[in-house]
Amino acid sequence: MSSESRLYTFSTETKDKLRKFRLGTSRAKDPLAVIYQIDKKTLEISQADDDVYSNMQDLGDELPEHAPRFVLLSYPLTLPSGRLSVPYVMIYYLPVTCNNEVRMLYAGAKELMRNTAEVGKIIEIDSAEELEDIEEKLKGEL
Repeated sequence: MSSESRLYTFSTETKDKLRKFRLGTSRAKDPLAVIYQIDKKTLEISQADDDVYSNMQDLGDELPEHAPRFVLLSYPLTLPSGRLSVPYVMIYYLPVTCNNEVRMLYAGAKELMRNTAEVGKIIEIDSAEELEDIEEKLKGEL
């Protein structure tokens, strides 16, 4: 067992939500995203709210200016070949204005969150405005 898995925790409910979201988005027609955060006192990783975002602008508006977040994103794309692809990625949102303690908290949990959520790729961003270019980032990495 890795040290991260002893330090950070996921409730059974959170694990169920992660699994349902991953399985439910594989055939999505629209982008779908959920925001996750770490409770600084208990070190539990949980969904920040009950919302599922389909608009990148709304998602960006919900991200705090001075605190990191993990965002799970399923984003349907049509490839140049005409084939539909639905990449499932984790956006590691790490604003430059957040303090070092919180940076380390999220950095330590990044791989555990990736593995628990079963995402294929992590995309790091440091501002909500970068979400506007997420489609180009996803197409560039496929």
